[in-house]
Amino acid sequence: MQTSLEAGRAAQAPADWIDRGLAEACASHARACAWLLALCLLCFLPGQVSLQPMDRDEPRFAQASKQMLESGDFVDIRFQGEARHKKPVGIYWAQAAAVAAGEVLGVPHARTTIALYRLPSLIGATGAVLLAYWAALAFLPRRGALLAAALFGACLMLSAEARLAKTDALLTACTVASFGALARAWLGRGAGLPWRTASIFWLGLALGILVKGPMVPLFVGLPMLVLSAKARSARWLLALRPWHGLALTLLIVAPWFAAIAWKSGGAFFSEAVGHDMLAKVGGAKEKHWGPPGAYAIAFFATFWPGAAFAALAIPFAWRARGEDAVALLLAAIVPAWLTFEAVPTKLPHYVLPLMPMVAILTVLALDRGGLDPRRRGAGLVALLVPAIPLGLTLGLAYAAWHLDRMLPWSALPLLAGACLVAGAAWIAFTQGLPERALVLAVAASCLLSPAVFGLAQGAIPALKVSNRLAAIRDNLPCANPQVASLGYREPSLVFLIGTDLATPAGGAQGRDFLQAGGCRLLFVEGREAAGFDASWPVGAAVPKVVGQVSGFNINGGRRVDLTAYAVTP
Repeated sequence: MQTSLEAGRAAQAPADWIDRGLAEACASHARACAWLLALCLLCFLPGQVSLQPMDRDEPRFAQASKQMLESGDFVDIRFQGEARHKKPVGIYWAQAAAVAAGEVLGVPHARTTIALYRLPSLIGATGAVLLAYWAALAFLPRRGALLAAALFGACLMLSAEARLAKTDALLTACTVASFGALARAWLGRGAGLPWRTASIFWLGLALGILVKGPMVPLFVGLPMLVLSAKARSARWLLALRPWHGLALTLLIVAPWFAAIAWKSGGAFFSEAVGHDMLAKVGGAKEKHWGPPGAYAIAFFATFWPGAAFAALAIPFAWRARGEDAVALLLAAIVPAWLTFEAVPTKLPHYVLPLMPMVAILTVLALDRGGLDPRRRGAGLVALLVPAIPLGLTLGLAYAAWHLDRMLPWSALPLLAGACLVAGAAWIAFTQGLPERALVLAVAASCLLSPAVFGLAQGAIPALKVSNRLAAIRDNLPCANPQVASLGYREPSLVFLIGTDLATPAGGAQGRDFLQAGGCRLLFVEGREAAGFDASWPVGAAVPKVVGQVSGFNINGGRRVDLTAYAVTP
């Protein structure tokens, strides 16, 4: 009978190639960064072009950036005729710059190519992973830092945000940059801090304020307060050169805030603080309500494949909470997490900037022997690693069949591979090889992300309602038609059709739009069809139908049916 020692040796043998691979990957910082860059490109690039504009937030950001290019006004932020005073200007400038560069390089239809608007998020997500490696080096040797950064880079939430033209990937990069500098100030107390490291802290803070207002100050301010209370002194913060840093921050952020205050008459601040931020604190904004604990539950999917291992690291974190490194990580994670859990408005990406710290804590637990598969229930928790890709595979197959009566055949081989590799990760963990399990889990994500975001979504045409409506417009025999949409008002349609897209309030206004002369196209959503038909006088000829689109509106969570009517001189 094989002894447990012999079983452990037998299990170790096939793991040697993973051990050698890790050793080679972290032979130098340059090589580690190259491997992380390859992981980011593999996980983040598929789907950048083919994924439709994702209602509602992404096309709102993209359309506002497009209008900056159209108007030449890079101070005020607008969506069609409405002022968009919710977030600062940083992401809009980044997106407008990416699109302008695309136009210079000759990208056709650059202003309606959503992939160009996603470039800042792709760069931000990749930068966040590389900065997570730099931050992790304050806690771990090079091998552990590489593994922590890879675990963060492989998480599903970051993969999603890397493909969405909005703030959160860039915000995460800014947060990790400031956190890495803060970690060096805390862990190296009394040794001083190079000016370059202090500058990274303040640059991350300043750029983060331009991207999403007070969020980076919140993410680094809470651990500052907690650690200063623990040390009974805030003198350790002097290593960050606060007076020089605050001056640099004001130099970066003050010009635009002053300009928007003057241009909007102070309306930006009343809207951004009073109607956006405080409304989310006081109630569920835009129906995004969730009970306390919602983030903890969603975490097992959003931080896959690292979530199960992070949960198993909790006992270690509690035992070692008095150590400087663990105290810093807990001070960065726990107060901010509890704050978000207490706020009624909940969206999964709000806690994304905390996930690099969770990854570092998880690998720190691994490094100290804290991921013990012999602990009761550990193997059951680790089953979440194969459970998520298996659930996604079944869910995507069901969605594709239910919506389009087809299966996502092109994605199924990669999905099956992800399930198998994730299963191998669980087996490795139960055999007492947690490091190998983490590496295999990351490899499973390198299969799952391209399968879901690159292939499966492209095999479900029902999800691409606005794209199919825009194709009807492009196939009309007249150039530059006037377009309106009755009943269907998703921002993705505004982005794809144009800033001047009209949205009639009822059937009579839709009829008047078509009768106004010239080349015209009207989309009528099924719920408005009866009113539109009734608005025409008896015996009057209704304009010809040039197309019909049926699909699933992700934002509304329901099927939609639209009919396109055209007047073509």
